[in-house]
Amino acid sequence: MCAVKRSLLLLLVSVVCALPALAQKKNKAQLQKEKQQTLEKRDELNKIIDETSAKKKNSLGELAALKQSVQEQENLVSSIRGEVRLLDTEIGENNDIIVALEEDLVKLKKEYASMLFAAQKANNSTTRLTFLFSAKSFDQLVMRLRYMDQYSETRKLQAEQIIKVQDQLSGHVREIEVRRTEKSQLLSEEERENENLADLKQKQSVLVKSLEKEEKRLKKDLEETKKAIAKLDNLIDEAIKEEIARAAAAREKSAASANAVAALSSSFEDNKNKFPWPVSSGFVSLKFGRQAHPVLKGIMLQNNGVNIQTKENERVKTIFEGEVRRVAFIPTLGSTVIINHGEYLTVYAGLKEVFVRPGQKVTTNQEIGKIFSNAEGVSELRFQIFKSMTALDPELWLKNM
Repeated sequence: MCAVKRSLLLLLVSVVCALPALAQKKNKAQLQKEKQQTLEKRDELNKIIDETSAKKKNSLGELAALKQSVQEQENLVSSIRGEVRLLDTEIGENNDIIVALEEDLVKLKKEYASMLFAAQKANNSTTRLTFLFSAKSFDQLVMRLRYMDQYSETRKLQAEQIIKVQDQLSGHVREIEVRRTEKSQLLSEEERENENLADLKQKQSVLVKSLEKEEKRLKKDLEETKKAIAKLDNLIDEAIKEEIARAAAAREKSAASANAVAALSSSFEDNKNKFPWPVSSGFVSLKFGRQAHPVLKGIMLQNNGVNIQTKENERVKTIFEGEVRRVAFIPTLGSTVIINHGEYLTVYAGLKEVFVRPGQKVTTNQEIGKIFSNAEGVSELRFQIFKSMTALDPELWLKNM
């Protein structure tokens, strides 16, 4: 019975030990998925950098892409380190299991040796007969026969248990060798990616210093951009005022029209954090709100939306159903499309081609235009969301890219 209990105990220990390993494999799979996504983003960024640097070296667009590349590279290194930590945990657990199994194997062999010695003595015919016939009653004789049979069966189970423990031990030894090989490969990969990270940071530093020497040009470009943004802001203000007047007229005209506006607004709000991005690839090159200029010291920038730097000729899509209110061209920025979604407006500025017209109904993910690339080769969408006169941070409304 001792061997049976030990067998059940070892089985329970194996199951308990396996649970953390299963949880770690899930985490490991997540880390590997994140790593793959980061590698894909890095490839996209390399294309964007190549496109911007092909037209003009040392541009703000190139700097933004390099900055994002540094961040993605840091994410990659972090994912690799996470995998190494998980492997260290798995190796440690396997070592603990191996130690426990080795101790059990020693005990099992010792017990089995004692059993064999006892069995050899008991197998002597004279000893066996003496043991049986010295019984004081028939019932005791039957019990002694059963005991001898059970002892023989226990000895067989003990032998089988030794084989099982040896197999488990061999399996964990092989497993730990595999994990150590994986760890060695990951450490080499981490070293390579750290070198790439250092190289990217060096390029970023050199580019910043180079751009700092072009302060006069950058300030001139900034002034032109500010004028273009002022025109965009006026265009948006006009569109918002028209929407406010239209909504007031709808309320006076009929409750049905007012209810339709309210329903569309509610539907828009219900999709917060779920909206698709207006472009399929790229990164946020300028965030929402007030922030420092990436090169010019002491100059602050105000952004009522987000700038999304993407690839040349990228298609721009609507994030939600609605109706096109404005299509306008603004020098320096390109064409702009403004779409109504009840109380909300979305603005897509920086298009070189427009596929829609004012008054047209559009659906979610419908292509409305093609991205504009400026003289420096930067392809950037200015995307904004408004509720009445209030500018909202688009990153709080769009799902994770």
